[in-house]
Amino acid sequence: MQERLKKILEESREQLKKAASLQDAEETRIKVLGKKGELTEILRSMGKLSPDERKELGQAANQVRAEVEKMLSDTVNNLKEKAKEAKFKAEAIDVTEPGKTYKLGTKHPITITIEEIAKVFKSMGFSLAEGPEVETVFYNFDALNADPYHPARDWTDTFYINDEILLRTQTSPVQVRTLLSQKPPIRVFAPGRCFRCDTPDATHSPMFHQVEGLVVDEGITMADLKGVLDSFAKQMFGSDTRTKFRPHHFPFTEPSAEMDVSCFKCGGKGCRVCKGSGWIEILGCGMVHPSVLRVGGVDTEKYTGFAFGMGVERIAMLKYGIDDIRLLYENDMRFIEQFK
Repeated sequence: MQERLKKILEESREQLKKAASLQDAEETRIKVLGKKGELTEILRSMGKLSPDERKELGQAANQVRAEVEKMLSDTVNNLKEKAKEAKFKAEAIDVTEPGKTYKLGTKHPITITIEEIAKVFKSMGFSLAEGPEVETVFYNFDALNADPYHPARDWTDTFYINDEILLRTQTSPVQVRTLLSQKPPIRVFAPGRCFRCDTPDATHSPMFHQVEGLVVDEGITMADLKGVLDSFAKQMFGSDTRTKFRPHHFPFTEPSAEMDVSCFKCGGKGCRVCKGSGWIEILGCGMVHPSVLRVGGVDTEKYTGFAFGMGVERIAMLKYGIDDIRLLYENDMRFIEQFK
């Protein structure tokens, strides 16, 4: 038995010296110290020996075990260190090489335009209001005084999820939600995405952005509306900008109007952008219809208000000379990086 123990120790030493990987070291450990290992078998056979022989052999076996375990530990540590050195060598960095260039992103022109519009209205005391993009027929049409047979309600114009739920076609539902959640005086603007069943072309998109505005207070008149929007136009397009209001019709305002601004490309002389007229239409507006105020629980004998809505893409295209709305949604970085 003593000779066998010496042989096991010598063989273990030789195998561990030759070990080239952790797997080799593990195989030696299993062969010697595993459940069916050589040393384990010797320890199990000691029950047949006399007490004195068992004591002597046990001491020798334990000594061999300790030496093998130490050799294993040294070998594993050495192999791990070599593996670490090899990894460092393989992943060495040449500090003399030029670094990688990472381009900074830029804001999208739609985001830039919304932020510019928001900055103007915030300077006039307006607060931000928001509403869901998935709306009910009540908020999108009924509460806004839209006739039951209004063509905008048709499925060819509106994306319906079911008979009562749809993707909002305008930011005007935020008007009603604001009237129901706040008491006058109210002065809010609401930017957001809208959806309509349009075939994409140079001037139309099934998804677009609007900015809605609402003011409700005592003594509000059309003159207040014109003053606010004239100030907006001058801050947005330049102090020389002139405004013009034309009669129009919207179900939720009465009277209603469309506002034109003098062409900021030609100064009103007439060019390709304004189609020779000297004016560019940018938004719709009007005094809030009493029916809409009553839906919001507002006393129409005491309060009046005005509202307006503008297309963000239209303003961005006019301001930055973009001739195709589809460019705003293709996410071509060559296009977007021009707005840094």
